[in-house]
Amino acid sequence: MSTDRLAGETPPGQEAAPGTAEARTPDDAAGPGGAAAPESAAAQEGAAAPGEGATGREESAETAGAEAEAAGAEAGAAAAVSGAEAGAVGSGEEAGTPSTGAESATPASGADAANPGAANGSPASGPETGTPSSSAKTAAPASGAAAANPGTAKANPASGSAKATADALAAAVRAVESGERSAASFFNDAPRPARPAAPAAQPAKGAPQGGPQAGPTGPGREVTRQPTAQETGGPARPGGPEGGATGPADAAPAATGPAPAPRPAVRTLPGVEGVRQVLAAGGAPETLAEQTAEVLGERAAEALAEDPWLLLGVPGVRPEQADGFARALLGPACGPGDERRAQALVGWLLEQAALAGHSALEAAALRAALAQRSVPDPDDALQAAIADGAVLVFQDAIDEPGGRARPATGDDEEEQPVRVLLGLDRFAMAEESVADGLARLLNTFEAVAEPTQGTAPAEDCEAAADEATADEAKADGATAAGDAQVTDGDTPGERPATTAPDTGTGTPTDHDTAPRPAPPSATAWEAVAAAAPSPSAAELIRAAAHSGLVAHTGAEAARAEPAALIAAARSLGLRAFGATHTENGRRRLAAHLTDSAADATATGSPDPAAAAVTVSGLLSGREGPGRDADGALALDLLVVLDAPQLDLETAALLVESLTDGTRLVLSGDPGVLWSAGPGRLFADLLAARFCPQVASRTPDFGPIGELVSGIGIGELSQVEAPGKEVVIVPVRDAGEAVHRTVQLVADSVPRAFGVPADHTQVITVGHGGAAGTRALNAALKERLNPGPGRFGGFDPGDRVAYTPAPGRTVPGTVTGADAAGLHLDCDGSALVVPREQVGTGAVRHGWALTAHQAAGTRWPAAVVVLPGDATGGLTRAWVYTAFSRGERHLSVVQGADQALARAVAELPVKERTTRLRSLLQQSVQSSEEPTAAD
Repeated sequence: MSTDRLAGETPPGQEAAPGTAEARTPDDAAGPGGAAAPESAAAQEGAAAPGEGATGREESAETAGAEAEAAGAEAGAAAAVSGAEAGAVGSGEEAGTPSTGAESATPASGADAANPGAANGSPASGPETGTPSSSAKTAAPASGAAAANPGTAKANPASGSAKATADALAAAVRAVESGERSAASFFNDAPRPARPAAPAAQPAKGAPQGGPQAGPTGPGREVTRQPTAQETGGPARPGGPEGGATGPADAAPAATGPAPAPRPAVRTLPGVEGVRQVLAAGGAPETLAEQTAEVLGERAAEALAEDPWLLLGVPGVRPEQADGFARALLGPACGPGDERRAQALVGWLLEQAALAGHSALEAAALRAALAQRSVPDPDDALQAAIADGAVLVFQDAIDEPGGRARPATGDDEEEQPVRVLLGLDRFAMAEESVADGLARLLNTFEAVAEPTQGTAPAEDCEAAADEATADEAKADGATAAGDAQVTDGDTPGERPATTAPDTGTGTPTDHDTAPRPAPPSATAWEAVAAAAPSPSAAELIRAAAHSGLVAHTGAEAARAEPAALIAAARSLGLRAFGATHTENGRRRLAAHLTDSAADATATGSPDPAAAAVTVSGLLSGREGPGRDADGALALDLLVVLDAPQLDLETAALLVESLTDGTRLVLSGDPGVLWSAGPGRLFADLLAARFCPQVASRTPDFGPIGELVSGIGIGELSQVEAPGKEVVIVPVRDAGEAVHRTVQLVADSVPRAFGVPADHTQVITVGHGGAAGTRALNAALKERLNPGPGRFGGFDPGDRVAYTPAPGRTVPGTVTGADAAGLHLDCDGSALVVPREQVGTGAVRHGWALTAHQAAGTRWPAAVVVLPGDATGGLTRAWVYTAFSRGERHLSVVQGADQALARAVAELPVKERTTRLRSLLQQSVQSSEEPTAAD
């Protein structure tokens, strides 16, 4: 296997499934050191309308490296620190806008006028693209109007007299009223005026009390407090551009003449029409009206008119777009230091961090990101957000080098270092709910009685198993006689897949009235463990018998072990089910269950495969046993496969649906990519050592299994593949990569291995770029299913990837379309995607996917494309996930050269900031404290 080529170009824009961590590029994924992405700095007045060029949450996560989605040139990406975004309204970056200090059509963000150094390319503001720098920006004028309108203030001496200031301000007002200049231009270009130097000039009441200022101003000048909303009768607004990230904001001088009045409030209509009216007034696309109304609620129009930055909560809207919208509505009352803007940015940055997988961010990282967004005082912004309850603050213990956090054992102990984390309430609640739920399952579990003398003889074990089966048969008979709703062929305690979840208001179902099965004895558990198909399966069965929560790790071949546990539990009369991340995974689990049941004397069900469900189907009630009268899932044992793909909110909902005493087994491959949503539940559970862990000793065989196993331990070695199970195809550039990929899928793989093109999956690093999913899907469609795309860009026979929810991808094939929407065939199940979802990008062509989209699914053949310009997106987990998607054949279109081996050896994962591990460890320490006291 060839790994001796070298390339190190900068990766193109990459994205993944909507709302996924892979939707962030390597450079812009929010991490502990940064919370957002470098982006385009164009902020043209009334332009860069919110939502333009975006199709939803997924498009908002794309990078500017491959596709600039805002109007104007990209700027400031090189100045982005720790992945935080640069170029907001306060950054002073205007694409193609003359910056003469005399006139500007776009309200500036504030950094260039208040800080001349920043205006000329300081890291705080980023370089200005196509913006000539004027000397008017580097000299402090004698008055605010003189800077704002040189034409009217030219004759005024720089004496700082109050009369001159008043005359200049009056002239500025006349210029605005006559239409000669816009009020926004004064806000955009005027540096903050210094206080008059004449000692005889008395400041007006409430004026700043700073000392005299003369000559050019710089970052180190004295600043004063900005008026609050209570003092001004409205939202706090600066009198001119702020200093951005380089320093605090100055307060506006006392007004000695008429000030520009804020624009009149928009009188809104009720409902969505009112939202559409407000959007139109701010220059935003009216197509955002329904989505905005859904996000903001009943009084969306009024709320948006009062706080235009609420638009930032709509998926797909970027900060510079919300800034332009706010300027259009508020006029001169809009500024980078507005409290409403700062609070909206705090929430937006945390949302972007969640897209990258973080459930919280360190306070220092969030402050840095706010500073780069030109928030004048990030500390005040964070304090205001905390006081308003928009974010929650936590202290998380810093782990010792050895691993676990130190418990506080006494007052004389050295204080343990902590880090301050900030997070959104829903992710914090989800993380705490998961920790509490897992602890509840452990603490409420009733241990089985241990055998008195070692292991029971074989005949005793068989008798115990027969007794459990007989007891179950009696219970089944009683249930069938007493409940007419159980149909023939249905497993007692189960519900048909099409039955809706029970709400507790209708006729009681079978699991509402049936008693919970008697717990099997230790002897019975030992009997089924002794009959397990492998030592690892027997170990898993014994662990599940004696604990309410078990973690199981293993690769693809190890999936047979959870299947053996489910079959064994059902043979003991327990209501046992296995849940997978995808429909493809459910089918594979069902095949293992069928194989396990073939050797069992009794499974408790005429169809063992009925115990295999998907997580989404189980929670919705479409699959599995349904819910009991209390709303809990009617089961005794749940095995969740593909556990690394569980995000926090799904895991919280799942754990909360389990009643006390239920056994939960989380099983998965620790080497694959983490969940698309925030959190790293499985990794945190393993790291906390919160429950018994069973590591499978069953290896994946064959050349692909050998290759993937080596990657899992950081080694990329050449493997023997006599049957061409693994093929390396070197390429020089992205164009050649696309060409060779199409050739492999359409010709080489079908001819050599008999795998048709529709059973071969292409996997690449991201959606953007010359060899991303878009380019590959376009080339593959042209070769495999050409057509005009008459159904919203799709034709019958197109392979697609449907995303019903962020982080969940359903592969399918287009069968047609009508007024109801796009008709798909997804693994034999008919599905109709509404037309509005097709228009928002919920359906993409699916010949090529990202690794996050492919996680949880396997195909007979996989073609992994590694273009040289996407090496920054490679990690060991990404390579492990992509290479393990092929069952019989793997082709690697290799343009990454030595970057591939370097990623496998040196970059295990993209780290995430989470709290679950600490919460689980605290739970363990709390439970140990009474014991230690005794």
